[in-house]
Amino acid sequence: MEAKVSKKFNEAMQKADDSYMNKRRILIDPITRLEGHGKIDIFLNDKGDVAKAYFQVPELRGFEVFSRGRPAEDMPQITSRICGVCPTAHHIASTKALDDLYKVEPTLTAKLIRELVYNIFFLEDHALHVYVLGGPDFIVGPDAPKELRNVVGVIQKVGIDIGKKVISMRRELRELITYLGGKVIHPVLGLPGGVAKALPPEELSGFQKIAKDGLDFALFTLQVFKDIVLKNEEYVKLITSDAYTHQTYYMGLVDENNKVNFYDGQIRVVDTIGAEWAKFPVQDYTDYIAEHVEPWSYIKFNYLKPLGWKGFVDGPDTSIYSVAPLARLNAADGMATPQAQKAYDEMYATLGGKPVHHTLANHWARVVEMVYAGERINEILSMPEITSKDIRTIPVNVPTVGIGVVEAPRGTLIHHYETDEKGLIQKANLIVATQNNSARIAMSVEKSAKSLIHNFNVNDGLLNMIEMAFRAYDPCHGCATHSLPGTMPLKIYIYDKDRNLLEEIKR
Repeated sequence: MEAKVSKKFNEAMQKADDSYMNKRRILIDPITRLEGHGKIDIFLNDKGDVAKAYFQVPELRGFEVFSRGRPAEDMPQITSRICGVCPTAHHIASTKALDDLYKVEPTLTAKLIRELVYNIFFLEDHALHVYVLGGPDFIVGPDAPKELRNVVGVIQKVGIDIGKKVISMRRELRELITYLGGKVIHPVLGLPGGVAKALPPEELSGFQKIAKDGLDFALFTLQVFKDIVLKNEEYVKLITSDAYTHQTYYMGLVDENNKVNFYDGQIRVVDTIGAEWAKFPVQDYTDYIAEHVEPWSYIKFNYLKPLGWKGFVDGPDTSIYSVAPLARLNAADGMATPQAQKAYDEMYATLGGKPVHHTLANHWARVVEMVYAGERINEILSMPEITSKDIRTIPVNVPTVGIGVVEAPRGTLIHHYETDEKGLIQKANLIVATQNNSARIAMSVEKSAKSLIHNFNVNDGLLNMIEMAFRAYDPCHGCATHSLPGTMPLKIYIYDKDRNLLEEIKR
C-alpha cells in the first residue's frame, strides 16, 4: 500500500503552523488488494482527529447500456467480462435470468453441473481472498511492512510448502472449471434451460479426487485460521473492536430449510437482532431493494426500500443491509453440510451468538463457506445424475422478462433483463454484491478512520488498518459501478478552507 499524504498536510506537520489546520487531508490512492479501483479521502479537524472520511469509487462501467439491442443469449458471455476475478458469478446469474426469461426449467443434471462448477469457483475464489487479498493483514500482520503485506509475506510466514499447496490447489480447481466451462475466465457453460457440456462417466473419478483434495484444503485453511488468527489475542480484539462493528440488516440466499445456498433459493433478510424481516423470490426484488446516489462516488448505495433511505446510520433504525459471507451466515439458520455446520456453530459460540456485527468476522465466515463449498462439491459428484447426458431443456416460449440470482462470493447478485419478442435486450439491470454492501463499506471506512486517527498521529500501519475495513467485504468495484445512460458527467466542487461548498460546476 502506498499512502499519499497531501503536500499541505506534510507542511503542517513539519511547521506546526495553525494556518494549515483546516486544510489537513490524508489521501489513500489507490487503495489496494481489492477488485476494481478506489480511494479514501480523510479530512482532519483542528485537533487532528477525523472530521470526515469518504470511500470514493471513481471508475464507471456501462454494461447495462451497451447490452441494449444484443440477443439475450449473449448476456452470459457479455456480463462475464465485467470482472476477471468473478466471471463465473455473472455467467451463472445471467444464465439463470435466461431460464426465467424463456420460462424454461433446466434438467436436474444441468442444475447439478451448474452448481458443481459454481461451488468449485466459490472454493478457489475464497482461497484467493484468504491467502492473497484480505488474509495477509492477519497472517502477516496489519502493521507489518507494506512490502510483506501480500502473498510473498504470507508464504514467508506459513512456509514455501504451504504456499505451493495454495497455488496448486487453486490451479487444479480452475482446471475443473475449464473442463466444463470451456474457459475459466469467461466460461461458455450456461445456456437457457441447461448447460453446453456433460460430465462424461470416465472423467468422474478425476473430478472426485480433486474434490476430496479441495475439501481437505478447506479444512486445512480453517485450521490455519484457528492457529494464526484465533490464537492471537490481539487479532481477536481487533475483530471484535468497536472500530469494525456496525449493526445493520443482513441478506442472503437460503434453501427450503433456511440453510446457506450459493446457487439457488429465496432471498432472506434478517434485522439487527437476527429476526426474519423478509423472505422473497428474486422476482420480487424491486419491492425490497432501492438505490441511493451520492455526488462523491460512482457507486450506488442500496437500502431496504420499505424502510426508506435514512442515511449512513446503523442500529435499529437503519435501512442499510449487508451481503457477503458474514451476512449470508447471519441471514441463514445454519449450513447444509455437517463439517461446515460445526465450523458455523464454533464461530457463533466464540463471538457471542447471532447475529455477529463485526465486519472483520467476514474472514472467519469466508473460511466456513470454503468448508461448505468443499463438502457440496463432493456431495454433487456422488450423485448418479451428475454424469447423465440429459443436460438441456430447449426453450420454446416467447421471452419477456427474466430475473436470476446467485450468491457471488461477495454477496447477493441479481441480473434482470427485459426483451422484445425477438429476444433482444431492451433493458438490463444488475444489482451487484458490492453495490449491496456499498453503504456499509462507506460507514466502515469512516468509523475505522475516526477510531484510529487522533492528534495527527498517522502512520502506514494505521492507514492499512483503515483499508482493512473495506477489504473484509472483498469488494469488486468493477462489478458494482454502473450508470444510466452510461455517461460520465464532469463535476467540479469548490470548497473553502472549512469544507463549505462555494460553487459547483457541471459539464
